[in-house]
Amino acid sequence: MESCKRVNLCALGGGGEVGANCFELSFGGHQILLDCGTHPKKEGECCLPAFDVLTRAPEAYIITHAHVDHCGAVPYLARMFPGVHGYATRPTARIMDRMLHNSVSVMETIAKERGIAEYPLFEHCDVGYALRFLESFEYREPFFLRMPDPVEVQFIEAGHVLGAASVLIRLPDHTIFYTGDICKRPQALIGGYKALDKDTQVDTLIIESTQGAANDETYRTYREEIEHLGDAVRDVLLGGGCALIPSFALGRTQEMVNILADLQEQGRLPQVPIYTAGMGRAIYEIYQQFSDHLMPHATLRPLEQFERLGDMWNPSVVERLLRRPCIIVATSGMMVENTPSALIAQHMVRETRHGIFFVGYLDADTPGHKLLNAPVGAPLQFQLNSPPVEKVLENIRQFRFSAHATRSELAAVVARIKPKNVVYTHGDPEALAWMEQNTGAGCNTFVPAIGQTITLEA
Repeated sequence: MESCKRVNLCALGGGGEVGANCFELSFGGHQILLDCGTHPKKEGECCLPAFDVLTRAPEAYIITHAHVDHCGAVPYLARMFPGVHGYATRPTARIMDRMLHNSVSVMETIAKERGIAEYPLFEHCDVGYALRFLESFEYREPFFLRMPDPVEVQFIEAGHVLGAASVLIRLPDHTIFYTGDICKRPQALIGGYKALDKDTQVDTLIIESTQGAANDETYRTYREEIEHLGDAVRDVLLGGGCALIPSFALGRTQEMVNILADLQEQGRLPQVPIYTAGMGRAIYEIYQQFSDHLMPHATLRPLEQFERLGDMWNPSVVERLLRRPCIIVATSGMMVENTPSALIAQHMVRETRHGIFFVGYLDADTPGHKLLNAPVGAPLQFQLNSPPVEKVLENIRQFRFSAHATRSELAAVVARIKPKNVVYTHGDPEALAWMEQNTGAGCNTFVPAIGQTITLEA
């Protein structure tokens, strides 16, 4: 391959926003994609990356991890460009199988509930077809993309969730490092982001900016946050109530149930049932299969230790569940309408004895954010095509268990790597603005918009 001192990057998604992450790299007559996700706040074809910008089929795509905002559009891409090859870590490839088949089922349900004619955007057969062309590798294992000219790639440990990776791409005369989503501090199960070797020279750094707008100077430590959550849950249980912890199916569910079980084993929490549901349990099984990818000292309890939630669409089942103190870890983390956490919450908010504790990011447009900030007496919608419910419950709080690096940690990543170019992605406008203004001194800095192509010189 000829020299690639000049590389073009086009943001098809994830530019100036969080969602539908997908970046086209063009170099030496080749095109590849970094991530290929859907947008969690959009519906129909609007949730897809801007594939209409593509002028030709990409020769490969690389997935950093299996959250749908990074991989959810892969079957659609494979339908557009049959035979396109993909690359991911071994755990991510396994989780993608579950997540993408679940996406089909969710879209089929939404099509019926909301009458979205475009759904499902792809079928189960499209998922199976796409995964036939997905190759998986271990961390730090060099491999080459299936292209006429060899391109060497390595996955680097990113923290965040099981299988999450940053991507190191070595082109002739140009080295690119794409962080994907990173978490620098170790969690209960997953270790933290591991830095590149000091002798690795990076020309272009593409970095996430999720926490750029959040001042982390007053944050409690991870252990302190666990203690505060434990105190809140204990008080609810001793008062005869139930504690609901809305959690993402991948990552947060597996971390939280083991944190709560550990608190019980320490005698910090009463020995009440801990309930989980659906995809959170399915992905827990994959955590068990890849237990060698967890931290050496991590304790992953048997899935059978946690009770399975019943049919949350049945009001009598929910009412029986809430009669006795228990802990419920249920999707979705943002309490999107019609998900288990929302269906349970619409019963809990009618009483004062319960507690609802959010442990992750809440988008301002989601029911979870509205519930957290609504005054007592406000009407709230938890279920589509059903009347709103009056909020009586006051004990609704948010704890910081984010699996994203803080802005101070992101700034340290930029300072350590010292690239020539820094591209800020995966953040709200305020977060991106802080990152560009406060990091990357002496570098060429970019915040690409959707559909915008930037030129990166090594």
